[in-house]
Amino acid sequence: MPVNETLATYSDWLYRSALGVYLFAILLYAVEQAFARAPREEKALVGAGAPVPGLVQEPVRTEVSRPERIGRMGAALTVLGALLHLGSLVMRGLSAGRAPWGNMYEYMSLLCLAAIVTWIVLMAKFPIRRLGVFVLTPILILLFLGGTVLYADSAPVQPALRSYWLVIHVSVISISSGVLLIPGVTSILYLLKDRKPESFPKLPSADVLDRMSYRTTVLAFPLFTAGIICGAIWAEAAWGRFWGWDPKETVAFVSWVVYAAYLHARATAGWRGRGAAWINVGGFALNVFNLFFINLVTSGLHSYAGL
Repeated sequence: MPVNETLATYSDWLYRSALGVYLFAILLYAVEQAFARAPREEKALVGAGAPVPGLVQEPVRTEVSRPERIGRMGAALTVLGALLHLGSLVMRGLSAGRAPWGNMYEYMSLLCLAAIVTWIVLMAKFPIRRLGVFVLTPILILLFLGGTVLYADSAPVQPALRSYWLVIHVSVISISSGVLLIPGVTSILYLLKDRKPESFPKLPSADVLDRMSYRTTVLAFPLFTAGIICGAIWAEAAWGRFWGWDPKETVAFVSWVVYAAYLHARATAGWRGRGAAWINVGGFALNVFNLFFINLVTSGLHSYAGL
């Protein structure tokens, strides 16, 4: 099927527009982070109706402050950027007549979109909007690298990838990996907040960061597991074996073990808290290592795909 160059061009325009919107959103998040008031920690009081000791609560306000309004604008721009981002993937797929994750550029785009959507959902559930500058910055860096160093023109995939497993396996792995980027960042912030809370007064409480990291990982881990299983099934159909200790397979398995260890540690007395957070950061590091070093430096059965 010939490539529709017009749709491919629209896809590139939407991708670059999304990057610009994300960058502007980061600037607005940074303004809120810099000028908004830090949440205050209530002291334990005696008597009925006393707040829970150590509970971080926002001061009662009669009106929304200017930094908060700017932060809300950043959140709105994040949603707009995600819609443009999604449009770029749809246009890329339509231009080539296939699933739009057949090379490293498209894979990175889908992964980052999954991370952005996860962040939007978390903002609706937790009081964490001002963390946007910390969360979106690494995602924007990944998108910039994807659109420059890793960029590939729209084209049909190689014959070895012309399988329905491309739609299933690669999409599940990339989405779960994108979701797992968020708890990696929040676990790093948790360690900073837990170690020196007075140095990071504007971060959410360590408890909020810990719960957010755990719940996001709980959601992503089954998807990641399903992606590995689907990859094994595809490998058996394509190469005649379920597992061959290819570099990408090996690092994916090690990452799976680390995330399983994190979930176990998070529920185990003595490891809950900083110990579990360090394990989650280790999983985050392996995720980034697999994304760049394994994909771009080593050679293996996955190398032909650029994935």
